[in-house]
Amino acid sequence: MIPISQGRPRWAAPALAVCVLLVAGTGLTGCSEDPNEGTNGVGKLSPEEIQSRTQKAAASVDTVRLHGTVVTKGRTYKLDMRVKSEGGIGSVTTEGETFRLLRVGDELFLKAGAEFWGQDGKGEDGGGTKADAAAAAKLAEKYVKVPKGDPSYKKFSGFTDKDVLLGGLLTLHGKLATDGHHEQAGVRTIRITGDDGSGGTLDVSLEGQPFPLRLVRAGKAGVLTFSSWGADFPLKKPTKDETLDYGQQLPSS
Repeated sequence: MIPISQGRPRWAAPALAVCVLLVAGTGLTGCSEDPNEGTNGVGKLSPEEIQSRTQKAAASVDTVRLHGTVVTKGRTYKLDMRVKSEGGIGSVTTEGETFRLLRVGDELFLKAGAEFWGQDGKGEDGGGTKADAAAAAKLAEKYVKVPKGDPSYKKFSGFTDKDVLLGGLLTLHGKLATDGHHEQAGVRTIRITGDDGSGGTLDVSLEGQPFPLRLVRAGKAGVLTFSSWGADFPLKKPTKDETLDYGQQLPSS
């Protein structure tokens, strides 16, 4: 993230130079820099209108990639997910463990390390028996289909659902305000804040549709970047050779 509201944006310097040359050649005086010139115009709107426009833009396309962190119930999840209405694919990392998730329709598949499968599913206290190390290692090489009745299904499938992931994320808390023009991954943005940032901040694209590009969640609950809006990606169920049946409830931890 490169804040540029305190000075001239990178793209403004060439424009200013051209303006100076034109003025010098015509005898006119004065040049003005409009940070919204050549944009989609949302930078001129009220913060409430900007928030509404970006929510509608996000809902108008089927696909998006989310990358970053989400903190919930004291646990930090690192996400790198591509999602759409038919499902999603990507990875979630928490407390040193990375899970590969794949959902195609209602079918959810999980790929995790041998340490995860070595747990007995009775909780985090270490009680009970351990699965055979060789079996755990074999599971780690495969996708395991998560039964819809398993308690883990709802938790894991939520990471693959665009509506669930974005639901509520794009609404800032508290009094809204604009916080200048910025830049995210080379794209000009307008930033809006809730309660001077304590209620979250959102960078909205000034180029093309006003998609959200970067979100700092309220209460230090994580930072997410959004990209590949509307860019389709393939979803395919793993083959039989790539899958195994765990045969019991997934480890609860």
